[in-house]
Amino acid sequence: MPAEIISGAKIAEEIRAELKEKVSNLKKKGITPGVVFVRVGEDPASVSYVTGKGKAAEEIGILSETIVLPEDTSEQKLLDLVHKLNKDPKFHGILVQLPLPKQIDADKVLNAIEPEKDVDGFHPVNVGKLLIGSPYFMPCTPHGVQELLIRSGNDPDGKHVVICGRSNIVGKPVMAILMQKQKGANATVTMVHTGTKDMAKYTKQADIIIAAMGKPQVITADMVKPGVVVIDVGVNRIPDATKKSGFRLVGDSDFEAIKEKAKAITPVPGGVGPMTITMLMVNTVRAAEQQSAKKK
Repeated sequence: MPAEIISGAKIAEEIRAELKEKVSNLKKKGITPGVVFVRVGEDPASVSYVTGKGKAAEEIGILSETIVLPEDTSEQKLLDLVHKLNKDPKFHGILVQLPLPKQIDADKVLNAIEPEKDVDGFHPVNVGKLLIGSPYFMPCTPHGVQELLIRSGNDPDGKHVVICGRSNIVGKPVMAILMQKQKGANATVTMVHTGTKDMAKYTKQADIIIAAMGKPQVITADMVKPGVVVIDVGVNRIPDATKKSGFRLVGDSDFEAIKEKAKAITPVPGGVGPMTITMLMVNTVRAAEQQSAKKK
């Protein structure tokens, strides 16, 4: 029997409906959640991402503003802007869109954002708090992975989760989230990566596989056991002459083959992708709640 398809679009819609209600309640108390996006230059992907984030904020009722700086902006000018935004009570969240031009040290900029306004969850303080189980915010894509599992009826509690990929953006934070002694976590976690010998030895043991290696269709059907749940974080372009664009998007797992064997699997596109922006909105609303509670 083919796998259940876990729709990120549908689950993201559920979460956004919940957020609209939260925002409405906050506004009744005189609090409007606000987020500011800072973009340097005109990188087409960055323009698209920031536009999408702005639309999501508007849909939910969050105040959003986008500040666009020229490509040749100096590091100091960007840092000065971040320090100014840290002090602006109108914005509960600050997001500096990556990548940044080569003259700017991205780590220096991200570290300058106040942890309580770091709605991307990348500040070292937030990374550290995540590891000990009490984050201000969880990084958006890893948090989205957890929500997909819980809301699709595949709670990781007591399961063996194998994470494929050790990036700072997905692999490591997913590990930190799912290993916690908390509701929606409590998994036994194994991480495999480019240095792992015989990766299939581990993936075949998994109840849940999180594919986040950045390589197209690297997890194949012979590497998974029947009844596995696959959350595919990968987005890769591969040539496809049948498409007008000349390519199509695939994940890090072989979707067509694995879906015949798995219990459940996320598609690419339409799986993890829609969750990332939605979880950014979750963090923004959480930031507004935390900062307003602190003022009381």
